[in-house]
Amino acid sequence: MWVLFLATFCGLGASLTAVDNLGQIGESLGYPNKTVTSFVSLVSIWNFFGRVFSGFVSETLIVKYKVPRPLMMTLVLLLACIGYVLVAFPMPGSLYVASIIIGFSFGAQLPLIFAIISELFGLKYYSTLFNCGQLASPLGSYIFNVKLTGFLYDREAMKDLAKKGLTRSSVKALTCIGSHCYRLPFIILTFVTFFGALTSLILVVRTRNYYRSDIYKKFRENAESL
Repeated sequence: MWVLFLATFCGLGASLTAVDNLGQIGESLGYPNKTVTSFVSLVSIWNFFGRVFSGFVSETLIVKYKVPRPLMMTLVLLLACIGYVLVAFPMPGSLYVASIIIGFSFGAQLPLIFAIISELFGLKYYSTLFNCGQLASPLGSYIFNVKLTGFLYDREAMKDLAKKGLTRSSVKALTCIGSHCYRLPFIILTFVTFFGALTSLILVVRTRNYYRSDIYKKFRENAESL
């Protein structure tokens, strides 16, 4: 469970941080408000597609090819890394692609996490384990969003003020404009998510024999006993 918790902490924590800051990222890169709204909409739309895709594809891979479901989690986290790199090193229009990738990977993680919990640990303590999995999400978001991204963004904004000869008391709110504003935070988020992907590979190795067997046998036996 600790392996899954750590992968969830890294994966969902980084994804929530990216989603929460997407509007401000668009503003810092000079996109108009109408376009920034489109980025947020793209995240929501592809979040849905990610949920449907990961559930359907991972189930098909298990039934037909006995592929461990945690491997799908690894691939999704690696995909998220691409989205974060596009934010850290933006090109013209790249934020559109980043929004799609981040939204898709964020949505894809949730069904996988809860399906993995039920398959590996059963349903007897599912509600407790479910909430443990849920805890990793806001915890990761708080650390990566508030303590990391927010702090580094404010630091870059203060540097911009200093270049203009202004102090913090001269402005109501700190605002940073430019590609440098979110570069370091998203480089760190990329490495954090990559570490989460490597962590999930541990789960792949440890569960490969289990997923080669009939993983739904115990659920059928429980249903028949009722």
